[in-house]
Amino acid sequence: MDSQKKILILSYYWPPSGGSGVQRWMYFARHLQRLGWEPIVITVDEKQASYPLIDLSLLDEVNKIRVIKTSTREPLRLYSWLSSGSAQEGIPQAEVPTKSIFGKFAAYVRGNFFIPDARKGWMPFAIKAAQKVLTEENISHLITTGPPHSTHLAGLQLRDQFEIKWWVDFRDPWTDIFYNKQMQRTQSSQAKDTQLEKNVLQKANGVITTVGGDLHRSLKQKAPNQRFIAIANGFDAELMVGIKSDPPEDVFHIVYTGLLTHQQSYPSIIKALQNLEGNYLIRFSLAGNIPKQIIEEIRAALPKVELIYHGYLNHKEAIILMKRAHLLLNFIFEGANTQMISGKLLEYIASQRPILSLGATNSEAAKLIEKGSCAIMLNSNDLEGITSFINRIIEQKETLFNGFPEIEKWSRESLTKDLIKKCLD
Repeated sequence: MDSQKKILILSYYWPPSGGSGVQRWMYFARHLQRLGWEPIVITVDEKQASYPLIDLSLLDEVNKIRVIKTSTREPLRLYSWLSSGSAQEGIPQAEVPTKSIFGKFAAYVRGNFFIPDARKGWMPFAIKAAQKVLTEENISHLITTGPPHSTHLAGLQLRDQFEIKWWVDFRDPWTDIFYNKQMQRTQSSQAKDTQLEKNVLQKANGVITTVGGDLHRSLKQKAPNQRFIAIANGFDAELMVGIKSDPPEDVFHIVYTGLLTHQQSYPSIIKALQNLEGNYLIRFSLAGNIPKQIIEEIRAALPKVELIYHGYLNHKEAIILMKRAHLLLNFIFEGANTQMISGKLLEYIASQRPILSLGATNSEAAKLIEKGSCAIMLNSNDLEGITSFINRIIEQKETLFNGFPEIEKWSRESLTKDLIKKCLD
């Protein structure tokens, strides 16, 4: 293979890590290889990693990718053991537990002593492995993807040592991420983190995000001369076409997949279903990393609804469940309306099932969703609108599907071609 077309990717999350975040560069790497590039991935040894989710099925997607695994030093596995008795279950995801004294103390330590994040102990190991590869091989491009955003600090050092085009990928925002407000950070900690982010933004050859609009305008203030590119997460067209699954005929089936926290407006759905549960047979399926207290809260509030919690499903199983839905639910994290478009949302769209999403109606996600023929973004306080939309889907559940114009543009392969054209040529 042409050595001029090698690309080095630093990604903490990599199979067998599960969740939607790992899939972004897993799929980019797979399609880059198909399109004539040689991706080389540096990641952490999963035996030492702080992965909140494991999906062994994803290993089949990357079995032909060259992967270099390193050691790491980080406190999150210890935190998880202390908070939950498990090395994985207690790792925070999109929500910082602060109700207990231990939670408040842990949030303070995490927010002020581990800057930019508690996985920064991987950085020296990643740098050492990358230095070896960059010294021995002719590599033209370096990608660092975060979170954890400490990965970008490795890129910053490598950029100073080697002549290489370095692109930074922000799967989620850095200092502006919505849950940072729960970290109890001091002004000096915030200033330090902001300066690290500015150094990365200003010195990279370019910055990739999953969404443009307000996020790009915000980042532009920190790096006025930088080039910002939006490339969404997309969906696996081969997997989506290959799965044949239909909704049940005897009940109205509502499905939610993914992370669910108190930072999302699921109570609005509960209220709407309380208005409907006496009139229809409703099955509500949830899958993903969802706290037991939220499951029990929903179960208690909707006694006439058949509630099924599937736990965490692997990627293929999650898509099968999506396709068995009459209605798919989505919740934008409070404070994150301008920050991201999840990979799950593109898979929702590609499944062609009706979508009800709650969040800001003027957000980039809303603009995307509402291109569909049967999909809508509503404010969480619009109980009448939520109830009306669900009722419409119930009454027409056998005939409605969500058509989406030029859906092929959002496939992982198509988006990888955009990546090559915009960032690697």
